[in-house]
Amino acid sequence: METVEISNLGLFASFLLLLIPLLISQRLKLEMNKATFWSIGRMSIQLAVVGIFLEYVFNLNNLWLNLLWLTLMVLTAVFSAISSSKIKLKVILWPILIAFALPTLGVLLYFNALIIRLNYLFEARYLIALGGMLLGNVLSVSIVAINSFYQNISSQNKFFLYRLAMAGTQQEVLAPFLKNSFHLSLLPALAKTATIGIVSLPGMMSGQIIGGSSPSTAIRYQIAIMIAIYVCGVISVLLALLLSNKKCFNDYGVLKEDIFKDYSKAVK
Repeated sequence: METVEISNLGLFASFLLLLIPLLISQRLKLEMNKATFWSIGRMSIQLAVVGIFLEYVFNLNNLWLNLLWLTLMVLTAVFSAISSSKIKLKVILWPILIAFALPTLGVLLYFNALIIRLNYLFEARYLIALGGMLLGNVLSVSIVAINSFYQNISSQNKFFLYRLAMAGTQQEVLAPFLKNSFHLSLLPALAKTATIGIVSLPGMMSGQIIGGSSPSTAIRYQIAIMIAIYVCGVISVLLALLLSNKKCFNDYGVLKEDIFKDYSKAVK
């Protein structure tokens, strides 16, 4: 069974659905219409441009072009994470870059080699599509982890310094903050994962079924990618927190105040 194409008229019909939230926003004076137009418009333009480029990338399927595209995806995710972080660019850039790039590439190659067993590990369709899924998750969990970790230490600075003064090692002092950040960033993802199949059918599985794959094949892919997404998120959060520690604390184990973009807001 082939995928049913969406015509230009069909796409226009999808945009008509936006009249519902726009009218609700107007009626309730939510002032969300401008943000709606901006977000949907930006998403549509970006996807249209990406779609054109991906046609060439998939057809050429060149190793260096595929890696270049994946690198562009990683860099975009990195700067998006930094812009949403409370920590300054010069402090967090390299830790975030490493924390995003290494787990994503490592899990991707493992997935392609041992799970779906591709002959060509850098196949464009898999490298870019799966890489996007992994990076999207890494981006969301890392932002939550980094912001919560350093803001909690800053807001509980007296408690932190007290524990540090009691001759505890920095690793012991940071342990409760590390645990809290992991919970805040990863437990919601686990809760969402637990409802898949009963409450919701995720995009990858639905897309494969619509594309003509059997439900059995789609389910296997979805299970494998959800595990890969979770593992990649855990590794990324761990690397981001551990690598940033070296720049965020001084030689005495005290958190540097000048790491925040706006310290007065960071401690609130």
